[in-house]
Amino acid sequence: MASEEARMAAETARTATEDARVAADAARHAVVDAVRATADALNASLEQMRVVEAMRRTLREIRDVHNLDSN
Repeated sequence: MASEEARMAAETARTATEDARVAADAARHAVVDAVRATADALNASLEQMRVVEAMRRTLREIRDVHNLDSN
């Protein structure tokens, strides 16, 4: 009787351990997906900043040419 209870307890512990492993693996995948999404967002922001900087540079050049023409 006691050995049957011990076997059932061990099986319950094994099942709980497997469930915890599956949950940890799912959490790890979620973290990896979140990191990828963050990296993608940062890359998009960087590209937007590069475009804005290029537009500012072009505007400065246009203003400089305009200022030279008016003198």
